[in-house]
Amino acid sequence: MKLNGILVAVALGAMVFTGCENTGSSEFKVEDVKLETKEDTISYIIGMFDGMQAKKAGLAVHNELAMAAGAKAMFNDDSTAIMSMEDASTMVQAYFQELQNAKNEELYGSAKTEGEDYLREKESQPGIVATGTGLLYEVVSPGSGNSPMATDQVTVHYTGKLIDGSVFDSSVERGEPATFALNQVIPGWTEGLQLMTIGSKYNFHIPYYLAYGEQGRGETIPPYATLVFEVELIKIGE
Repeated sequence: MKLNGILVAVALGAMVFTGCENTGSSEFKVEDVKLETKEDTISYIIGMFDGMQAKKAGLAVHNELAMAAGAKAMFNDDSTAIMSMEDASTMVQAYFQELQNAKNEELYGSAKTEGEDYLREKESQPGIVATGTGLLYEVVSPGSGNSPMATDQVTVHYTGKLIDGSVFDSSVERGEPATFALNQVIPGWTEGLQLMTIGSKYNFHIPYYLAYGEQGRGETIPPYATLVFEVELIKIGE
């Protein structure tokens, strides 16, 4: 279910709680609901279906009266709603992100620790340079000429690995270099490529927060993954 659909479902499902607004309690009691008419029954069924959808989406109701007030405001097109749907969508998105981050921390927290240990050990090795952001790099072979700016387009050959050595992407293996705008890639690349000159080859050791963060990318890059890239800068510009 899409985000707006979830918000609508929660609002409709909350209609079943509107009868408890005058109880003076934030706790909803099932016995307070009386299904005396067909409309009562339909309202209850709406609550059943949409409550189920909200639960599947990871939403929890901690204050039924607040839920009822929001539902009533939206259902009656009431100008007394204390927030806009845009603000509500932003807050729910942030809430889902928090839930996902917490889940990823539980499932992949060890990857974060392993990455930190890897970078700490790597930084102590000869030839490794650390930047202020935590990016580590080493010059495999120098180049000459200009270095790209963050707004430049660059052409590179690269191989990307996880810290266990497994390759998740490689233009070298595909036999075709990659061209992209430097400000449209992960922060570790945007920073690192600006240190290079044409023809140079660098190795980058990129902490998760300069790579794909707490979310990872697809099935090949897990959350909190520290990444290693072997990069050759071939050309700057089109």
